[in-house]
Amino acid sequence: MTTAGSTAAKHHLGVRKLLAVPDFRRLLASRLAAQWGDGLFQAGLAGAVLFNPERHADPLAVAAGFAVLLLPYSVVGPFAGALLDRWDRRRVLVVANLTRALFILLTAAAVGAGLEGVPLYASALFVTGVSRFVGSGLSASLPHVVDSDHLVEANAFVTTLGALTAVLGAGCAVGLRAILGSGDGGSAWTTTFAIAGSLGAAFLASRFARGVLGPDEVDEPSRTVTAVAMGLLDGARAAWRAPSVAAGLLALLAHRAGFGMSLLLTLLLMRNSFTDYGPLKAGMAGLGEVAIAGGAGILLAGLVTDRVVDVLGRRGTVCGALLLASATQLGLGLPMLLPTILAASFFLTFAGQVVKLCVDAAVQGDIGDEVRGRVFALYDTLFNVTQVAAVTAAAAVVPLDGRSPGLVIAATVSYLLGLFGYLMLTKRSPR
Repeated sequence: MTTAGSTAAKHHLGVRKLLAVPDFRRLLASRLAAQWGDGLFQAGLAGAVLFNPERHADPLAVAAGFAVLLLPYSVVGPFAGALLDRWDRRRVLVVANLTRALFILLTAAAVGAGLEGVPLYASALFVTGVSRFVGSGLSASLPHVVDSDHLVEANAFVTTLGALTAVLGAGCAVGLRAILGSGDGGSAWTTTFAIAGSLGAAFLASRFARGVLGPDEVDEPSRTVTAVAMGLLDGARAAWRAPSVAAGLLALLAHRAGFGMSLLLTLLLMRNSFTDYGPLKAGMAGLGEVAIAGGAGILLAGLVTDRVVDVLGRRGTVCGALLLASATQLGLGLPMLLPTILAASFFLTFAGQVVKLCVDAAVQGDIGDEVRGRVFALYDTLFNVTQVAAVTAAAAVVPLDGRSPGLVIAATVSYLLGLFGYLMLTKRSPR
């Protein structure tokens, strides 16, 4: 019989041993470069749209911005999933990152020209769509550079470090705006810097040998159009056959719904209601503080999730995270004060990251490699559609100052419904 101590020792491979694997280091470096660029691009675009003195933003404009940042994957997701399970993932990562660099330049040009609406959002849609493509490719490739016994630990490490790097990228955007200016010209130059991340990620991905990142087998129709059309359906079938994956996806969607409503409120409060509170700042600087608080939550989740799973199991860990998030919404969200909002950002991001790490591990460990890319494509598609839907619904009813206790309660209910659904789905038998 395996003791708890030996089980923990088995899973805690250690960062040093992970980093001793050359292909793991290369994949990690490519992820970090891509996510740094993502963080810088998204913060630069948010600053250009939401905190630009030359533009005006109401709740519906904020919702439109979220749609630009998150919805593209709903369109490219089926293509990404099919291609990641069909083509050499190394080649996909290189081409996708180079494509993203091109559209970053086009978006920066649109910002600099003062364009709004469709002309600006069209190029930004391509950037964020390709970014999701790259993210799924990196996640689907991880099991090829890490032993299956250490997937939870490796995934926690790379996901946490990647998220922190995205926060760093966002911080770089705030710093660049302070230097280059907050108007259209400064925002354009700030956004342009994001191409460095895409070019670096493409170069690092090109250093892999062909076939190293999979797929090992191709289990798809021979015609690409048919494979693309069936991508999400195949991913949904595979996820449904694995109760741990189906339940985890539902829990994560509940989190994204609740988190989306909270994020809209936070943006509006920072822009239209809050004033500086001692050393704490409102406005764009306040969003930087929110990002730092969220980054701290992500870091803590990366440090403790693997160990909590060893003690509570994946099911108990997800349930605990959802309960923590619901309590945070009521206890820290309802007062709607700057200090409590920052504390809520920490705990909500921590809880959400714990759930995400558990879901990532379930997909990587319980889904076959031949369909894993399509499941990750489904994962990201549902993830983004849910958040955009939540933000859009909230934007239709939220006051301009962001003070809406009803939406905070709705977010709390979302987490509790997610907990109930998760418990029900985990009782199913694998098929």
